Amino acid sequence: QVQLVESGGGLVQAGGSLRLSCAASGAIYSINTMGWYRQAPGKPREMAATITSGGNSHYADSVKGRFTISRDNAKNTVYLQMDSLKPEDTAVYYCNALTTVAGPTLYDDDFWGQGTQVTVSS
Repeated sequence: QVQLVESGGGLVQAGGSLRLSCAASGAIYSINTMGWYRQAPGKPREMAATITSGGNSHYADSVKGRFTISRDNAKNTVYLQMDSLKPEDTAVYYCNALTTVAGPTLYDDDFWGQGTQVTVSS
């Protein structure tokens, strides 16, 4: 199987910055799209940003121009640089990886990290 471990969350004042990291490990043949999703209390999980293995990125309108997603394919790691943070960015942020799993038979599966809390104070 594949494990995703996130780091970098915390408490920051409005206008500040944080950088999230997510490293994938395990039975990885290849990782296709990686992304960051977030879930605020009482709200459904939503996409914040995604990036393909070729480097094409996509952002939610609410974070465009403030967040930057990047990845290091050699390290199976994805990053989310979050600048100009707002209180409404407060949420648990989850890493996601659409992965081709290595083994006797290759297959695609979707994996999630455990989540990291980001809190932005006003």
